[in-house]
Amino acid sequence: MDSVITAAARALSVGDPLAALKQVALRDDAPALALRGIAMAQLGDLARARDLLRSATRAFGQKEALARARCIVAEAEIALALRDLGSVMKTLRPARETLDSLGDSVNAAHAGYLDARRLLLIGHLDEAERILDDIDTASLPQASRAGHALVAAGIAMRRVRTEPARAALARASEAARDAGHAALTAEVERASRAFDAPAATLVTRGSKHLLGLGEVETLLASDKLIVDACRNVVRAGTTVVPLASRPVLFALVRALAEAWPEDVSREMLLERIFGARHADESHRTRLRVEIARLRKALEPQAALKATRHGFVLEMQGPGEVVVLTPPVEGDHAEVMALLADGEAWSSSALALALGVSSRTTLRALEALSEAGKVESFGRGRACRWIQRTVPGFPTSLLLPAPLPNG
Repeated sequence: MDSVITAAARALSVGDPLAALKQVALRDDAPALALRGIAMAQLGDLARARDLLRSATRAFGQKEALARARCIVAEAEIALALRDLGSVMKTLRPARETLDSLGDSVNAAHAGYLDARRLLLIGHLDEAERILDDIDTASLPQASRAGHALVAAGIAMRRVRTEPARAALARASEAARDAGHAALTAEVERASRAFDAPAATLVTRGSKHLLGLGEVETLLASDKLIVDACRNVVRAGTTVVPLASRPVLFALVRALAEAWPEDVSREMLLERIFGARHADESHRTRLRVEIARLRKALEPQAALKATRHGFVLEMQGPGEVVVLTPPVEGDHAEVMALLADGEAWSSSALALALGVSSRTTLRALEALSEAGKVESFGRGRACRWIQRTVPGFPTSLLLPAPLPNG
């Protein structure tokens, strides 16, 4: 490596991209393209940075496998920042294997952290955790250690595990402080605010109040029958009844749980569940069928009793019935939850994270745009979506990841 490239690399390592660009701005060889790409990424021009790194990857070619793999990892990091979770990320794992086989343990570990972060974004928590556990954090620089700890904190928060999340945030804060990286410190502070902010709303006996993450964890460990509208499941101790694929049944049990210990009239259920203001015999028959299905699904944790006016939800043992809802509800709340991180997402990345089709995601984004809640910029594949205003608290419990079973 020549002295100019060495000087530019040193400037980038201490966070001085302008000094690096002064060294290599007029050069188009592969090492210079790579360093220019990293410099542009540090300056915030991610689109230009990606183009430069792609050019560097092509220029290095197959013979320069180590340098090429490093460029792929850098491009993957930019793709994560751009919330492009598709094709670019497919090359990350092969690049990590190349780095590992060629003895670059530091960049291989960094690639593993990036892969875990991508998996966290799309809700694959088990796989993300396995990758984190395999990474030797001692081989990471302080900035990457902070990122590693942030991913660990994100996994713990999504699983509603308060103490592991708090410990991971403390590690992230210490590593960011030691790294002296202002942007990274700000990211840790945002994660800490999300940890301390309301995570859900508790509905019980007609009253509502917000819960923090620790309070949600305590509630999930209680003996209460919890109708969880964050995940569309019914929990009773260690038993979880999934109803995400049975929306009518979940709507029924939620209506009954919100009224508990009182009953709900048949007319109210017909209007709320089926939108039938003037119910006929076919609606009543359908209600009886769905009540029978719900009764079977909830056995033996709870029972549905017919009353003179309607139906009531009854516990089979001691305890009470509560409803857990997201802090913010409404149409397309899952999309809004992902956009709540303040980053710009592509519609394809949103679809991947939510596990739905791209067309379904686009319809949701168009509806939210008409309502003034989101906006887009760019065209075609470069189109990105952001919230017009980022909410004052997170909606992470809406995101695609399972709540703990016990």
